Parts: sequence; C-alpha cells; structure tokens
Amino acid sequence: MHLSNDGIGVGSLRIYPWAGLVVEHPGQSANAVTCMLTEIGFPDDGHLAVGIGLFHLRVFARSKYRGNLRGCLILTDMERITESTSHYDHLENMSTAELLRHINQEDRSVPQAIEQVLPAIEKLVDVVADRMLAGGRLFYIGAGTSGRLGIVDASECPPTFGVPHGLVIGIIAGGDAAIRKAVEHAEDDVDGGWRDLQAYDIHEQDVVVGIAASGTTPYVVGALQHCREHGITTGCITCNPGSPLAAAADHPVEVVVGPEFVTGSTRMKAGTAQKLVLNMLSTSVMIKLGRVQGNKMVDMQLTNDKLIERGTRMIAEALGVDTETAKRYLMEEKSVRRAVDKYKQIL
Repeated sequence: MHLSNDGIGVGSLRIYPWAGLVVEHPGQSANAVTCMLTEIGFPDDGHLAVGIGLFHLRVFARSKYRGNLRGCLILTDMERITESTSHYDHLENMSTAELLRHINQEDRSVPQAIEQVLPAIEKLVDVVADRMLAGGRLFYIGAGTSGRLGIVDASECPPTFGVPHGLVIGIIAGGDAAIRKAVEHAEDDVDGGWRDLQAYDIHEQDVVVGIAASGTTPYVVGALQHCREHGITTGCITCNPGSPLAAAADHPVEVVVGPEFVTGSTRMKAGTAQKLVLNMLSTSVMIKLGRVQGNKMVDMQLTNDKLIERGTRMIAEALGVDTETAKRYLMEEKSVRRAVDKYKQIL
C-alpha cells in the first residue's frame, strides 16, 4: 500500500509515510492500533509491527513492505502546548498599555525556558563545531516563521564572522519566495525538505537542524528522517514536548514556552525562543571555530561605514595607535585580524 503525502486519517490519528518515528502515545493498545491499520488496508501478516512504550507509539513496516510502504508516522492528540489557549482573553478590550505589559510579561518566560535546555543546546553546539572543523556545513530547515528565522541566522554568519556563504545555509519550504509571502501547502510536502537538501549535495559531514515550533511540520520532520536514513547528523529546535520532530532528531532542543499571548501565534514566544537558541548556536560555534578573538569580531566583513569604524576602533585598541593610523592599516589589509597580526609584529 502506498501512502500519499497528505496521509490517511483514522479517527483522531493521521498516518503519514515516514518510517521509524516515535510520537505521542494515543492511549491505544498495540492490538487496537494494528486493527485500525488493517481496517484501512495495511497487511496483518507479521510484516507490520506496532510497539507501544511508556510514553510513545512506534509504527513501522518490516522486510518486504519497506520498499513500497516504508512505514508510517501516526500523529495523535499529542500535547500541543503551542496551540493551547492563551492565559489572556478579550484582548480587543485591552488598552495599549495593557497589551504591551501582558506581552512583555509572557516574553519574560522565554529565557527561563531556554535555561532549562542549556545542556541540550551544548550538545548540539559541540556536534556542529566538530563537524565544521572536519569540513562539514550547518543547514537550517524550516517552514514559515521558523524557516525565516533560520535564513536570518544563516545570512548573518558571513558578514559577522567572515565565513563563506555556503558554510551555514538556511532553507525554507516553498523556496526564497516564501521568505516574503507564504507558499500554500509547501510545509505539507513530506519529501520536499529532503529534495531541497539534496540540491546542496548534502553529505555525512554536514549537520541539519530542523526548526518547527509545533514539532509536527511534515516538510521538516520528513527531511530529518531522510537525513537519519542517510547517516547525516540532525538536531532540532521545537516548542512542544515529545514531538515527531524531536523523535527524528539526534540532538533535539525542546524549548517549551507555554501558550502564546494570541492563541497559536507561534511567531511570538516560540519564535523568540527559536531566535535566541539560533543566536546561541551559531555564535558559540563560530567562537569555537576561532572566529572571535577576545570578544571582538575580527573576521567581520567591512560592508559599510559603521563596520569600518568599528574595525578601526578594534585595531586602535589592539595596537595602541591613533584612529587615523588604525584606519589606514584596515584599508590596506581589508581585515581586522590581518591588520592586527601584521602590525603587531612591526610595532
């Protein structure tokens, strides 16, 4: 039996063609789930296996069905905290001051939630840095707000740290057009993420970080599952606990920030959490790669007057020269690092 990307609905369950993923426990026994599957045409002949653990359900196809069935992911009524009702109501009746105060109050919880998952972020940072030192790249992949945040972080690495544009790559469902305008159903394409990754000749030295507030976006979950099948290391940033995305990732980061001020608007706290984690990830990795000296961005690209002035101050401070001399050195070498290294030996 072949499943389409849209999946098949069975009561409160939805079945997708993803093999070997773990998702929330639906409160059904293994036999009951097997019966549901056989009722819609899955063969009950020893080649279909359903295993239920304490918190999760795993459904997969064995042996001869792996080629055309590939297994399935059952999305259940998992605890979708990102979709839960806001702590506030009648927002339209609030004054501007009340709106801002309450939004700010909710935002305060984000750093506290991140603090709880610092060990998970640490593991992801170390893995990414090790792979990059070995010649690998970092990919961010997401849809909607999550995809845009990944692109923002990736695009800021070259000017900030002087790394090549192909070292940190952001991919969004629907392509570059989706950066400004939503592309309908792009995030529902379970194989789309993997196709987009393949365009970059992705390989085992790379690391792919899936970003999805819900943790259920097919485009992202499917991409990580394909990566796992091809031996590519993965991480994720999500804001729901026990999600399919976290199950598909080798190094999941689950930042549970609670209900949004506007119910379900994950561009708010969830988006803030994702951005903060991305800042921590890329900045820490770049420091470990030697792209910062002391606390200075010595490899930053000199793309505008502000950055030239900043670079001039760095050189003046490091070498103990006046700003005019420092700027001359900078313009000659086109790099803070090179200017300091060269003239430190001379002066």
